[in-house]
Amino acid sequence: MNFSLSNKAIASTKTDCLVVGLPEKGTWPHSTNQADEALGGLIKKLQKAGDLSGKNATTAAIPLTDQPWGRLLVVGTGNDADRTPANYRKALIAMMTALKDGPSKSVAVALADTPVTGDDAVSSESARLSLIGRTLEDQLYTFSDFKSEKPTARKLNKVVVVASSATKDLKDAFNLGLATGRGMNFTRDLGNTPPNICHPEWLAQQAKKLAKDYDCIKTEVLDEKQMEKMGMNTILAVGKGSTQPPRLIVMEYRGGKAKDKPHVLVGKGITFDTGGISLKPGEGMDEMKYDMGGSASVFGAMQVLAETQPKINVVAVIAAAENMPDGGASRPGDIVTTLSGLTVEILNTDAEGRLVLCDALTYVKKFDPAAVIDLATLTGACIIALGNHATGLLANNDDLANELLAAGERAGDRAWRLPLWDEYQSQLDSNFADMANIGGRPAGTITAACFLSRFAKDYRWAHLDIAGTAWHSGKAKGSSGRPVPMLVDYLMSHAGK
Repeated sequence: MNFSLSNKAIASTKTDCLVVGLPEKGTWPHSTNQADEALGGLIKKLQKAGDLSGKNATTAAIPLTDQPWGRLLVVGTGNDADRTPANYRKALIAMMTALKDGPSKSVAVALADTPVTGDDAVSSESARLSLIGRTLEDQLYTFSDFKSEKPTARKLNKVVVVASSATKDLKDAFNLGLATGRGMNFTRDLGNTPPNICHPEWLAQQAKKLAKDYDCIKTEVLDEKQMEKMGMNTILAVGKGSTQPPRLIVMEYRGGKAKDKPHVLVGKGITFDTGGISLKPGEGMDEMKYDMGGSASVFGAMQVLAETQPKINVVAVIAAAENMPDGGASRPGDIVTTLSGLTVEILNTDAEGRLVLCDALTYVKKFDPAAVIDLATLTGACIIALGNHATGLLANNDDLANELLAAGERAGDRAWRLPLWDEYQSQLDSNFADMANIGGRPAGTITAACFLSRFAKDYRWAHLDIAGTAWHSGKAKGSSGRPVPMLVDYLMSHAGK
């Protein structure tokens, strides 16, 4: 697909389809007025007749003759006062739904001059162009690698987005949006790959490939022997029941100054989770291939960095293992010694994500991080608490938490902060070890974060529980690509100029 930015007047832009926005109530964008004038007032006539409502996310395709455009796609953008970034994105998604499998080979999108409510970070033309770029990429996503009958190739192959100018700032914003969409799609590819292929060593191979494709990425992979020598016993304990050995994957992007402390991303990489000896119910277990959603999101963010090369240092650490129940698997009641030296009584082998993460959180101290953010499909309790709309956020630093919340708002990839009070820590008490790996049913998301917090005391740390946001269940089953937009926004907000 060919994407580009243009400030050429739409009246002289030859294309198969021109896309304009029509508000239900509010001021018409300049591009819509231009198109209407070129068409002799056709859009106004159709709106007055009731054929075009302007209701948000509605679309209407109008065939044309004797125009530089073969057809006109009018996208309803709702009321000016209600056009939040989220509602604007709904209109963009509706546009792509109408276009992606349609007859047009080339499209000119004139929606960047449609106003959006909010401060400049979300309402500026740069922000709108970034969101358009991201939506173009992520709405064209398909995953048919394992289907014998491939979908028919789309006719659409060229999209020109109309902007007020072709300045570097606007081009950079648009390209960042495109890169973010591609990062989301990389995340989705990883998450959708079946577990008989996507295992810890395969994930390690993807990290090596990323380093091969981009000179700015450096990758190191620790195998089970190296981890055993270091004392990373909790990652090893999770992987004991599988023939696929665990891996600790480290990727470094060094785009900032040598003295700048890196921002560290830590991803849970459970490539399949049966629950181990604490076996999960069979219904829906196929979705446990998505239990590496945290690591997939880290991969997606790293690809965006590699493509855009901002001035920032970032280290990504992925704790990858497969949680299976064979004769060598860990048992409820086992006690293991973590890399930190603290001991853990495993009361439930299905609470394995925190076990692989705790060793990774201890390992990353070596990088002297500016901040550490871990991502994990960690608890079903988070889905009960927040549903599928918001990522759960817990942190030991208010400033870091607020930065991530703000990044999520700007990116339309929202999170909600939960408390991390000391009162919850006692639920992890064990009679036989320094702590248990579960704290009972009450506040399950919080006690999981409490467990992780014990290994993150030496730096600013935040935990993102993406159990409800990393994938879609039901008819639209598949990886969502979240929270790559939030991560990218957060990292870019810390990049140097």
